[in-house]
This record gives sequence, C-alpha cells and structure tokens, in this order.
Amino acid sequence: MRKRRLGRSGIEIAPIVFGGNVFGWTADERTSHALLDRFVDAGFDCIDTADVYSTWVPGHQGGESETVIGSWLKKRGGRDKVVIATKVGSPMGDGRKGLSKGWIAEEVEHSLRRLQTDYIDLYQSHRDDPDTPVEEVLGAYARLIEQGKVRAIGASNFTAERLAESLAASARHGLPRYESLQPIYNLYDRSTLEGPLAELCLKEEIGVIPYYGLAAGFLTGKYRSEADLAKSPRGNGVKKYLTDRGMRILAALDGVASAKKATPGQVAIAWQLKKPFVTAPIASATSLAQLDELVAAAQLDLDPATILRLDQASD
Repeated sequence: MRKRRLGRSGIEIAPIVFGGNVFGWTADERTSHALLDRFVDAGFDCIDTADVYSTWVPGHQGGESETVIGSWLKKRGGRDKVVIATKVGSPMGDGRKGLSKGWIAEEVEHSLRRLQTDYIDLYQSHRDDPDTPVEEVLGAYARLIEQGKVRAIGASNFTAERLAESLAASARHGLPRYESLQPIYNLYDRSTLEGPLAELCLKEEIGVIPYYGLAAGFLTGKYRSEADLAKSPRGNGVKKYLTDRGMRILAALDGVASAKKATPGQVAIAWQLKKPFVTAPIASATSLAQLDELVAAAQLDLDPATILRLDQASD
C-alpha cells in the first residue's frame, strides 16, 4: 500500500486513519482489539485518539480510548509498526484543559501511561487555546520532543489565521511546527477546510487528516430519515444532515456506488482521497464488516468526472 507523507515530519502513513473515539464507547475492549488487529493486518497503520475520549459517556472520566489502545499495544507488540496520534487540550473536568505548558507536561504523562508506550508519534493540540501564548505552547512541545516523548506535533480545529500564526512563531523562534491539521471535512462539511485553510496547508506542506470522514455515519446511507436515528448511539449527531442537500448528496453517492460496484461510504472516503490537500481521512468502525468496507475504500479510484459529479451534488 502506498503511504503518504505527514507534513515534513518524516512520518508516513497509510491513506486511512482509524478514528479511536469509538474505543471503550460503542466498541468494547474485545471488539476494539479485533478491529485494530484487522486494520493493521490490512496494511494500515495510523490510529487517532484523544485524552478526552470518551468523557461524554455517563460514568466515564476520559482516557478510555487511550486505555483500550494501550492494552492492545501491550498484547500485540510491534509498537514501531503503528503510528499513534493523540490529543491534548479539551476539557477533562475540574478545570483541566487548554494548552498551558504545565498542563501539557502533566497530561502527556497520563496519555503515555494509558497508551502503555514511552512515546507518541503525533501529539496534537485538540483545539486552539487563545489564553496561552503560542510560544508557550510550542515551547512545551519542544521539550517533549527533546525528551523523546513525542515525535511530531499537529493541530486540530484551528482556523487558517491561528495556524499561520503558529507556523510563523515556529519559524521565528526555532520551535517545532505543526506538521498536521485535523479539521472536520467530508462531502457535507466542506466549508471549514476548503478555501484559505486548505491553501495554507498546501503551501506549507501540512498534512491534513480530517475527522468525520463519514459524517458520523450519514454518508454510509444508514440514516435517511429521522426514524433511522435510533439505529446507533451516534444517531442524534446525524439529524443535522437530514436536509435537502443531504439527500442530494446521498443520491449522488448511491449513483456512483452503483456504477462502481461499491458502497456509498467507500465512495465518500475515496472522494476525499482525491483531494490534493487531504493526506488521510479519519473514519471509525464498530464491527469487522464495517471496517472491511472502510479499508476497501483505499482501493477505489474515482475519475475526474465522478469527482466533479460529487462536488456539484454537495455544493
């Protein structure tokens, strides 16, 4: 499988990233381990998670996803064969949040312990922290890189202006730069990334690993009416896509999928892989059947006319 460069970090990853938000939530530990085994055995290698996954579940404290990945790493071995990406900065309760140097230094130790590893391949700012100077944030990451605890850093949910400011600070002060960006992006949610942000990433050679690649499952065609929302615990997050535009997108996906002998979800991921500013979309699965469908998307080649058809349907 041909890998793609993650910015200028020297890290290369397969073209689909497994979204670990489901681990310890909609996929229990046993199922999660089976999914990770199948994902890696299929030739993929990058797993994305965050310290905050899954604080939204009653009784959870955060760190559940990292803990599941850590137990899998310990059981399977081969740490050097996978790329582990996690994040810091989202609220963990009791005021623990943000990107201050103190919190980054403290929370990285918790993530390393949960992941049962001595280094993180890609450590990401989960969201911008306007209350902490950019130089302080990057300086904290510089120390982690010097200590060998982090290989490269990335940003998530940053605007073009704030990402540019961070890149300028890195150059000005000789500090590590963000090598990746994790924005929301899919056939429905296009406006955040397309435009100035994508242009900046192309210009500065920033790797882009978008989340919500399947729009919380909507682009698989699983949800076509409000009655379908009860099919999954994630159903409530799909309601916003049940619009005329959403139905137009599904119709286009159905047409392409039929012509290509594929599924709508595979087409949605393959569409992203044709975008010059996308390195590897992030997508999740909670069953082996879903995962097999997902990884097959990397082999689906869409011609320019098909890309245009999908672009126009989702305009």
